[in-house]
Amino acid sequence: MVAGLPGGRELGRLVGWERRAALAVSTSGSTGAAKVVLLSAEALVASAELTHARLGGPGTWLLALPTTHIAGVQVLVRSIVAGREPGVMDLAAGFRASGFAAAARPLLATPGPHYTALVPTQLARLVATEGPGLAAIREFDAVLIGGAATPPSLLDRARRAGVNVVTTYGMSETAGGCVYDGHPLDGVRVRLVDQRVEIAGPTLALGYQGGEPFGEWFTTGDLGRITAGGTLEIIGRADDVIISGGENVSPHEVERVLAGQPGVHEVCVVGVPDPEWGQAVVAAVVAEDPDAPPDPDALRQAVHDRVGRFAMPKRVVFLAELPTRGPGKVDRAAVARAVVARSFG
Repeated sequence: MVAGLPGGRELGRLVGWERRAALAVSTSGSTGAAKVVLLSAEALVASAELTHARLGGPGTWLLALPTTHIAGVQVLVRSIVAGREPGVMDLAAGFRASGFAAAARPLLATPGPHYTALVPTQLARLVATEGPGLAAIREFDAVLIGGAATPPSLLDRARRAGVNVVTTYGMSETAGGCVYDGHPLDGVRVRLVDQRVEIAGPTLALGYQGGEPFGEWFTTGDLGRITAGGTLEIIGRADDVIISGGENVSPHEVERVLAGQPGVHEVCVVGVPDPEWGQAVVAAVVAEDPDAPPDPDALRQAVHDRVGRFAMPKRVVFLAELPTRGPGKVDRAAVARAVVARSFG
């Protein structure tokens, strides 16, 4: 969540390098531990300027993401840098194709390039059917997609529908997306160390509040590879955090809730590929009594109440036992294969 800058007594406790921060962004990170990323004005502006340079020049932006995420903040920063009033979509009732079209209509009537940024779930809803949402998104000069892995089938469907989709990779620590369609923005450097993605360049944050400043390189929580053509491909995370609809879901947190529910003997929560959400949260449950398993809706509601709606399993699959490997450790990859087979096989 965007926290702004600390104030009052807290501001007085900031050390020298922290005082350069123009923005503080709270992020759960890959481990679920809350961290506050401190970003300088220089990094934010550099990100905006480099984005415009890659896309073809400053334009008018439509804000369709909450400003509790760096991607939403950057839409506003890019608008300030471009000197143009952004369009703003009302997300109070959730994201709807009709609402996107209504917000886009006046913006698209203005001169110059038009841009927006979305997460894969939003893109999926816009291209699902012919209608005003798809008609509107086709008119944008570029649609940035990030926040979660975008299924290739969704990208293909969007591009065949005439949407100029640009995939982005980045995080709060890099002032948002800094690799577009697999290629770093000008001045941004990417390398792999034991497959772990590391990033350097002008968009890098100062560091975490209360910690040490970042060095030249920032080590991400992602694993990647560089293709023969020099394109960065993200192949997974170094941990098991599930990214569903642009939200980070800790499977361990969901498992703790489900394990405490009546009738649950064992549980493992995994992410499986999903065309709308990028990854869908699925719970594999071993019931105490296989003949009288717990109500799946009650299990999902418990997660909703304790963790949040974004972490609710899309499906609950009952297994006779959880597959294991080594010294009795649950094999998450095997669980994922099992739940996919049970759901779609």
